[in-house]
Amino acid sequence: MQPEGWPEPGDLVVCTVSQVVDFGAFVTLDEYSGKQGLIHISEVASGWIKYIRDHVREGQKIVCKVLNVDRSRHHIDLSLKDVNEHQRREKIQEWKADGKAWKWLEMAYKDRPDDLNRVSSALLGTYNSLYLALEETAITGSDALADVGLTDEDIKILSSLSKDNVKIPTVDISGYVDISSPAIDGVDVIRKALKQARRIKDKDVTLDITYVGAPRYRIHVTAPDYKKAESVLKKSAQTAVKYIEQHGGEGTFLREA
Repeated sequence: MQPEGWPEPGDLVVCTVSQVVDFGAFVTLDEYSGKQGLIHISEVASGWIKYIRDHVREGQKIVCKVLNVDRSRHHIDLSLKDVNEHQRREKIQEWKADGKAWKWLEMAYKDRPDDLNRVSSALLGTYNSLYLALEETAITGSDALADVGLTDEDIKILSSLSKDNVKIPTVDISGYVDISSPAIDGVDVIRKALKQARRIKDKDVTLDITYVGAPRYRIHVTAPDYKKAESVLKKSAQTAVKYIEQHGGEGTFLREA
């Protein structure tokens, strides 16, 4: 979907180079229907440019920063040199994800163009992108669509669409517990300490404990975000150490670098 509006100064936009001339490059803005812009040669790259086509060429897909928007003249000034490699990769990834989200919506509302436009406009009115809207729905459920202004049928369709297509982002972290017990039944005490540690769970979090080598055990946590992952990892390790110490043993927690 291509919004009918205009980008704002400071926005990063995906563009296709349409014409290269001596003083710069003309581009079409892939995310904005019918919008074109100009990258002046001074904004193509840092330093002196001998041959502009060494930097941009017709048909090339690039990411630019919006410098100025003059709606009365239908003119947009852009910069290529002000976008670093990290920004470029991140923007292209977001653009591709939004493209996938649009295709999913097209499939869900096949032969219903009016509903397709109504739903996509409603989602973009609340979220920065279609993919972000579907991702949030996949993570939190239909509550993510409560204030978007959609019908019950729309919410049901989008909830199912998100569940079937969106891969929920996760983070993985690990740490170690060194636990030992001098008791006659020390092996059993350690086993019970690890059993207690495995019980520390949270919604959407997976926890796995594996043996590394006496007295060390590795705790691996997968969660939607680092804050939740760190919390579960710390609680799990503390539970194991506390149980061991209460039964005459020793324990320490080491965070994996």
